[in-house]
Amino acid sequence: MTISISNSLSNASLGAANSSSNSAPAPRTQQTTNAPADTVKLSQSQQVHQLHNEGQNVSQIAFSLNITVEAVNSYLGIPNATS
Repeated sequence: MTISISNSLSNASLGAANSSSNSAPAPRTQQTTNAPADTVKLSQSQQVHQLHNEGQNVSQIAFSLNITVEAVNSYLGIPNATS
């Protein structure tokens, strides 16, 4: 038993069907290639807090920023463990 399915619609009829269902054109967004005004430089402390708020743990933050775990703890106000 052989089953054959063919597409009987042409590209022109598909285009007409799509244009009739979308009466309003899609909004266009303007892309900018240079946006230095939208760039903000964060201090190391701000970066630590940002990453912490995003859910990273202390060791991940330290690795990402190439700083010590003690420095991250200091920025976050976490006391160092003493023995």
